[in-house]
Amino acid sequence: MAENPTAAMLVIGDEILSGRTRDANMHFLAGELTKHGITLKEVRVVSDDHDVIVGAVQALSGSFETVFTSGGIGPTHDDITAEAIADAFGVPCGIRDDARALLQAHYDARGQELNEARLRMARIPDGASLIENPVSTAPGFTLQNVHVMAGVPSVFQAMVASVLPSLTGGQPLLSQSLDIPRGEGDIAGPLGDLAKAHPEVSIGSYPYQRDGVYGANIVVRSSDGAAIDKVITALAAAFPEAR
Repeated sequence: MAENPTAAMLVIGDEILSGRTRDANMHFLAGELTKHGITLKEVRVVSDDHDVIVGAVQALSGSFETVFTSGGIGPTHDDITAEAIADAFGVPCGIRDDARALLQAHYDARGQELNEARLRMARIPDGASLIENPVSTAPGFTLQNVHVMAGVPSVFQAMVASVLPSLTGGQPLLSQSLDIPRGEGDIAGPLGDLAKAHPEVSIGSYPYQRDGVYGANIVVRSSDGAAIDKVITALAAAFPEAR
């Protein structure tokens, strides 16, 4: 069975690293990519530092088939993602007419001025294509295999919906779970044997303690539903108390 395409995510922003803002975009993107048959393999969080963003973009774009970024494409001085992406690929970045026109129409309709700060959101690297933003108009963009999106969750989600249909996906990842009311030390051996016998699936163990009882939620994942059924059946036979 062919492996699914791979992706990485780069979350940009001091507010994430400082704990002032909780990132919701990774959780959303992971779920959407799973449904589309694309495997999210790595997520990095970096500060609003030009050179750090450049290095991360170069590393991720060279290692994975698709990269998604979130954050740093707004109107303020610390929104430096567009220039950093351009420098990562060695192309110029400036105000682009089509992006300016979108913003001009948006602010004209609201009786607001397209001032210098708002115009910063029309900075697009040469050779990039725009990503539609039906929420607040200011576009994201795609340059080579990197999709650059806003950090605001509603806008990020809309941009992901715009981009996903253009990406080649694989088989959606399926999963089943089984709750085994035993400590991980008791089940580790059989789980390890099953994992070796069934390399076509991924078996995750997530321990818990409830009312003084130790247990683990076992999650079996694969794009092959029959393989998942086989492993779940084997687990249920090995641990009759499982539910």
